[in-house]
This record gives sequence, structure tokens and C-alpha cells, in this order.
Amino acid sequence: MAYIGREPQVGNFQVCDAISVVNGQAAYTMQVGSVNVSPETANHMLVSLNGVLQAPGSSYTVSGSTITFASNLVTGDVINFIHILGSVLDLGVPSDSTVSLAKLTATGTKNSTTFLRGDNTFAAAGGGKVLQAVQGTTTSTTSTSSTSFVVTGLTVDITPAATSSKILLMACGVLQGGGGVSAVSFFDDNNSEVTGTTNGIIYTEETGHRENVSFSFLHSPSSTNELTYKVCLKNGNGSATHFAGASTKATIIAIEIGA
Repeated sequence: MAYIGREPQVGNFQVCDAISVVNGQAAYTMQVGSVNVSPETANHMLVSLNGVLQAPGSSYTVSGSTITFASNLVTGDVINFIHILGSVLDLGVPSDSTVSLAKLTATGTKNSTTFLRGDNTFAAAGGGKVLQAVQGTTTSTTSTSSTSFVVTGLTVDITPAATSSKILLMACGVLQGGGGVSAVSFFDDNNSEVTGTTNGIIYTEETGHRENVSFSFLHSPSSTNELTYKVCLKNGNGSATHFAGASTKATIIAIEIGA
């Protein structure tokens, strides 16, 4: 709602420019930086004349930007200062670094891990942030002609911080087979395939061919216990299949993603 008349000054504390006394004159114009200023009332001012604070209303009155003393000033009188207080019933703009968390009305936990949202509540950072990342490596070779998955030497351990977290699994290594179809997959410490399939990730190799392979999967373990993820290997036609190898390093990475 708009103000009728002059809008109150909120916390606008100002010291007026020096005023030279004119002999026999009671009314003077108040300025700050050579610009006229108008206090809200005489009660919103501190006025010193000849080193004595003046009583508002009886010693002086204010009309707009004009202060009028109760009697004419004479040569030798000194207006020491006129300090305009603005609206003393309103705190106005607080000084820098003066508002603590305890002064805020926002709800929620206020600490170093939360932030203030637009709805005036404190909350933890949103989902999707990386909480931790761990890695496992191996330079050993796993060979099998089994058509069922066998465990390779490539594993990694991770302990999720929350049951709502997801684990992004990524692995890479070298696959070499005797020709035909081979497959790799992620298994957990219960020897269950986390990808939810029975065939894993299938690769077709030529005899003696070495192929760099990489694969990934997003798992939802719903657990805060330590988990062990393993890379497992199988062959589709009974020929020998090799994973990793002494001349290279296979890697598995587990990344916890906050919900």
C-alpha cells in the first residue's frame, strides 16, 4: 500500500552538513551532501547547540527540511551537529555479519550440511550427488571354459551411507577367448547377479583375439552393510576364455549416488 504523504525513512541514519549560524536567525535548512533532507519528526533527531543537546518540540521544531530553534541564534552560537535517526521503531537493514542462524524463522536442521531453500526451510542437498567412490584392480588372469559364471580376481568393497543410495558399478579389462561367445557380469557378495539377468554382458570373440571391454550397471542394494561386488566370467561354448591378464590391469569402480 502506498503512503499518503512522505514515506518513513527506515534506519537511514544521517549526519547533516555543517550549518553556519546567521545572527538573528532561527530557521535553517538541513542538508546531507548538499541535498535537502527531511526528518520524520523532531523526535527522530539529535541536535547539539553550543555543546548542549536540545529538547525536541520545545527547543526546536521541524517542518520538512527546515529546523527552527525556539529563539533566534546570534553570532557566536554553534550548531555542533544535527543527527537524523530515521525510523527508530524499525531496525531497518542490519549490519553485515550480524544475523545468526538462531535469528531466522526457517524450519529444519540448521548446520553446515544443509542450505536454506526458497520455502524458508533448511534441507540437505538434493539427490544425485556423489557420496563416495572406491576402486579395485587386478593384474591376475582368470581363465575358464565353464558355461556358468565364475568369480574373477576383480572385486571392490563399499559401505553405503544410506539405504536409499544407488551404486554405480563400472569395470574394464581385457577379454581373450578361443572363439565364440563369452560374457561378463557383476555379482554381489551373495553370489547373485546384480544386473538381474542370467547371461550378463555378452561379447563375441575371434580365436586368439584380445578385446578391451568396459561395462557398467546401476544397482540399488537398499543396504548400509559393507558390500562386495565382483566381476564374473563365463564361456558360451566351452572354449577357454581369459579375463584381465598379467600384462594389463583390470579395474572395477563403485560410486555411491545419494538419493
